[in-house]
Amino acid sequence: MWQNPQQQQQQPYYPPPPQPDPNQQFYGQAPYPPNPGYPQQPGFQQQPQPGYNPAYPHQTPYNQPDMAPYHDPEDADKNFDFSEQSIRRAFIRKVYSILCVQLLVTLGLISLFVFHEGTRLWAKQHPEMFFIALGVTLVTMIAMACCESVRRSFPMNFIFLALFTLAESFLLGMISASYAQFEVFLAVGITAAVCFGLTIFAFQTKWDFTVMGGILFVAAIILMLFGLITIFFPGKTITLVYASVGALIFCIYLIYDTQLMMGGNHKYSISPEEYIFAALNLYLDIVQIFMYILMIIGASRD
Repeated sequence: MWQNPQQQQQQPYYPPPPQPDPNQQFYGQAPYPPNPGYPQQPGFQQQPQPGYNPAYPHQTPYNQPDMAPYHDPEDADKNFDFSEQSIRRAFIRKVYSILCVQLLVTLGLISLFVFHEGTRLWAKQHPEMFFIALGVTLVTMIAMACCESVRRSFPMNFIFLALFTLAESFLLGMISASYAQFEVFLAVGITAAVCFGLTIFAFQTKWDFTVMGGILFVAAIILMLFGLITIFFPGKTITLVYASVGALIFCIYLIYDTQLMMGGNHKYSISPEEYIFAALNLYLDIVQIFMYILMIIGASRD
């Protein structure tokens, strides 16, 4: 039976409509803080508890495993670069130490053939020793250049390098015996000054000579053919031209081999394990420069 609202209010036993609960939470109102120990519900914002101090350092939760320390990749690159530079510097020191010993042995034998009259006469009376020393030089040089196991295994690499140095020094001594003392040591002084200047230039310049390997190889082959021509057509002018071109080519070779040894920002470099090969290259460059300068001095005298 329908009753109007006024009749409902007049009847005391009619149940009143439900009243809103003042403690009830509606959407958009400030939430109650969650009970301790319960996870935070999505959509609610954690309110700071009484006694919470945000300045207090964060405590590591119980039984949480320690995290690995963070490593910056840039620091790793710096450490790698530093170790690479250290290895390269030690390699350069080792190469120049071996080279200095080779040059001292060569200078000693040249001095013996130039200053000792008996040795000079013996060299003129036994020309066959020149070809024997030449054969030893070629065999040991080819073995070190072509066989990686020879130039990398100790002590075989030093044995072959010592034999090559002694044979090459003997050859240079016999060649120097046919020149005057002043001419020989003038060539030694000029060679030392030129090689020192070229080495400083190779270390300081920004030009990359390591890309010129193919060009220098072709130039060396042309120089060898030119040398064969000078044998059949001897003369002062052609000898001066041949010696000058040869000295120029091996001066560039010295810069090329020095930058190969340096590594760094150059396109090509030698492995630090190839210290015997690097010393061999530099020694041959210096020897060739000396021989061509001595040839220029001799041709100028004639």
